[in-house]
Amino acid sequence: MTPNKSNNYCCGGGGGFLQSGFKEERLEYGRIKDQQIKATGADYVIAGCHNCHAQIHELSHHYGSNYPVVHFWTLLALSLGILGPNEREYLDDRLKDVWVFHPESAM
Repeated sequence: MTPNKSNNYCCGGGGGFLQSGFKEERLEYGRIKDQQIKATGADYVIAGCHNCHAQIHELSHHYGSNYPVVHFWTLLALSLGILGPNEREYLDDRLKDVWVFHPESAM
């Protein structure tokens, strides 16, 4: 993403803003992050926290971008084979049936 690292843009969901009640203002502020994400051409957005996940997911739908957002921990659990069926429900169809490693398949 450009800019990145310490110069990156906030999604607008943190610091209590997600629960503040100022939805239109929050979505307008998040427009910059939505444009930044779209410019990458990425297939997925990986979010490290719940506030970012919720905000970016909402930005995606609000601005018609429809890019899937996945938690970082979900990818870790998926790769370890410990993500249960009920935890896959919100995943995009491309990830729903991925079983990188599963203890039962090692038998």
